[in-house]
Amino acid sequence: MVTKALKIALCVALSGVTAFATESGKLAGRAQKSIKAGNFAKGYSQLERALIASRKEADRRSEGRIIIAMGQVRTMSLDYSMADSLLNYVQNEGMDRSTRIMLVKAKMALKNATEKYSDAVSLCENVKEDELNGIDDNLQGAFYSECAIAYAGAHNDEKAKQTLKMVGKRTDDDTGIYYWTDARLTDLQKSGDADAIYRKAEAKSVEANTPYTTANILYYRGKFLSKSNPSEARKLFDRCKTAFELMGLEKNSARCGK
Repeated sequence: MVTKALKIALCVALSGVTAFATESGKLAGRAQKSIKAGNFAKGYSQLERALIASRKEADRRSEGRIIIAMGQVRTMSLDYSMADSLLNYVQNEGMDRSTRIMLVKAKMALKNATEKYSDAVSLCENVKEDELNGIDDNLQGAFYSECAIAYAGAHNDEKAKQTLKMVGKRTDDDTGIYYWTDARLTDLQKSGDADAIYRKAEAKSVEANTPYTTANILYYRGKFLSKSNPSEARKLFDRCKTAFELMGLEKNSARCGK
């Protein structure tokens, strides 16, 4: 599942390598800006260059975080096999807690995207609550978002609701991640008007100028309305198809065109 949470988590993953005035940090920072603007080919190329720089610098933590970010971009662009290869390549040796949570969250996002919700639940429950203590709130929010979606997909509605509350406690309203998560839960659980909540998340995404996230929400809105309001769904699919096409994301665009 490619989500608002993924966008936030991508920023979190890259922030660890942009805090220092290194070549890899500078390149990763540029990649973050490119991807946020919807320039995926340019952003991924910058991540590849950042990876080479991190290896030259012999910085294992930066290397790991850059590879995680690359895996997240591959998940976002529906290249699931490559995303899996990248995320499985990252080694736990020398990994700090924040990087480990980034990796688990990225792996959960991939499992949710491929509808392997039970696997995502297992990943979530392998992280002990005290491991999240002191971790950046945005990363915690993104982690809990993927957990909540996994629980909803695995039909554990009570756990999904409990975890959604944690998303609300860890994130600011202006991120849109709470609305996104709430919409996905409502959609997966078939428990209400998910489109109304998707629209709130979409408004936040437009306000934040994150074109990928906006287009992705349009896709899920279209899916939700495909049976009840097919004409409106077609309009939403057309919009997301065009947006993804302009971002150079062929698989995403093709999915909207179905």
